[in-house]
Amino acid sequence: MAAVVNNYAKGRGNEFLNRVVNNDPANSAIIIVMLKTAESNATLQDYASLGAALAAGGGTANVEANFTNYARKVLTDATLSAPTVDNTSNKQYSTFPSQTYTAPGGATNNTVVKVLTCYDSDTTGGTDSNIIIVGIHDANITTDGNSFSLSAPATGFYEAA
Repeated sequence: MAAVVNNYAKGRGNEFLNRVVNNDPANSAIIIVMLKTAESNATLQDYASLGAALAAGGGTANVEANFTNYARKVLTDATLSAPTVDNTSNKQYSTFPSQTYTAPGGATNNTVVKVLTCYDSDTTGGTDSNIIIVGIHDANITTDGNSFSLSAPATGFYEAA
């Protein structure tokens, strides 16, 4: 997955992960969203929120996946770790554990073209317009009912150098 950082998250990706890990605020999370149609990375990185990206083109430019058994992955302090500091490469990066999608597709299939890693400061009351896209990752995943795992790139979904 090639990664592009959203303009509204530049310099903040590791901060967002730390906020979730430290439960500050209590209902914050990293959200994984899959798109079956998407604009270019250059266009996606300009949206101020997930809501703005999904509304683009009247809701036709960036369309969230709807394959059978699809749901956004919500990663909280219980599943995430603080950003990794790499003193050899002088970088810090954020990652997440592999996420399993069980029996995706079958009845309704999609080809996923983008995976978005996002920050939601309030999963209980927020809306897509409050969710900040952090990373934009190219994907080529076709669902057919067979389970698959999604892993963060080796350098994480966000890297600061």
